[in-house]
Amino acid sequence: MSEENEVAVATEVAPKETENSTVIDFKMVTFSLADRDYSIDIMHVKEIAKASRFTFVPNTLPFVLGVYNLRGEIIPILDLRLFFNIDVPERDENKLENMLILTVDDQKFGVVVDKIDKVIGVQRSTIQPPHPLFGDINIKYIDGVVESNSRLYVLLDITKIFSSKEVAESYSENHFREKAQFGMDSKPAIAQHTGGLKAAASAVIAKNPPAAPKEPEIDLKFIKESLQNYSKFYVSVFNEAWVKDRYVEWSGNSKKQIQNAAEAKQFLEPFWSTCTDSWWTKDYAAKVEKLLPDNSAKQIVVWNPGCGKGMETYSLACVLKKRYPGSKIKIYAQDIDLLNVSNASLMSIPEKLATDWYGSYLTKKANGEYTFSQEIKDSIMFEYHDCKNANALPMVDIIFARDVLSLLDEKSQETVAADFLEKMKGNGIAVIGENEAMPSSLSFGEKTVGTLVAYSKE
Repeated sequence: MSEENEVAVATEVAPKETENSTVIDFKMVTFSLADRDYSIDIMHVKEIAKASRFTFVPNTLPFVLGVYNLRGEIIPILDLRLFFNIDVPERDENKLENMLILTVDDQKFGVVVDKIDKVIGVQRSTIQPPHPLFGDINIKYIDGVVESNSRLYVLLDITKIFSSKEVAESYSENHFREKAQFGMDSKPAIAQHTGGLKAAASAVIAKNPPAAPKEPEIDLKFIKESLQNYSKFYVSVFNEAWVKDRYVEWSGNSKKQIQNAAEAKQFLEPFWSTCTDSWWTKDYAAKVEKLLPDNSAKQIVVWNPGCGKGMETYSLACVLKKRYPGSKIKIYAQDIDLLNVSNASLMSIPEKLATDWYGSYLTKKANGEYTFSQEIKDSIMFEYHDCKNANALPMVDIIFARDVLSLLDEKSQETVAADFLEKMKGNGIAVIGENEAMPSSLSFGEKTVGTLVAYSKE
């Protein structure tokens, strides 16, 4: 990998020297598979990316997700989790996958992993041989193990994984014709053919050469201006991947540009997070609860900028009470719509919520109407405030700011995201929009539950 590519990946995560000025002579990109730490020699990593909706190629192995147009170059995309026979949650085609773009023998591949962590510099001599009892991954594909900051990383030998000759024959034409072998019982098939990703990927291109997707004629500047003018939506590094994918879909429906407010609204309709401006479903509330970290503090402090009419805040308060029953919940709910903030505490509660998962958090008034319990009400402080301005909040455990960043100008997005990092406690998390993503330069860690991502401090 060229020096230019190495710098691009390692930005903001350069390793620190030890007190003894140990020479750092090996860099690796770290990532996770099934909550376990792995790494790859940075010299094989061309870049990191997020993408979805890969072009399906028929008659391929289960771990081959398809092909992807990377700036005009068609590359195969492989799921390392499936390749190593690791369970993968049900895939959402609209969710952006975390990808490492790798080069092996001048060929380029994309591999999907759970989470891309950071770049770590170590001393090559500290890399130890793997223990023979490694079970998740065949030991012959492991180059070693190395410890850094009290975390043990398994260093994969990406050259062996991609270049193994032992399964070359299994990717013959007969192999691809035996489609049923990889249909009803895919896991044994994967276990049988671990190795030779390069052979598999090459066969994908050779056996099923896809027509190169035409690059959409995107006037990105015009799209940015249109969304900004009609919907106050700002395209940036936080949402650009989604905007590009959405435009490909949009232009496929014979629409090339956004010409009015109605079209801008239609373009952005799939962007907004689940249950936006509505009461949360039981399923969504359960996912949020699962995303929340363990915390035994006596008080849980939460920042909820962009609270809107308050439905999100009340729903969050109920989930927090269930997740942390022994803690006092304090939510600072803020918005720039003074009318919404003023009316939130007086909100009328639909009767149907009493029979939903909200039931135990509601009380019935003398006139027959429902309201949230006093404990839930007391946990929320609705405030008029613009998160772009200085905020006198205490350090917080949770930041819940779905889709807020995309409604700020680009400079403010960076400022507010940095403010999130500054105001979070060491074990805190930040939740942003489902189609927003924190840039790698901010060095957030990630935990994913369905389409929800919790960002934590490194």
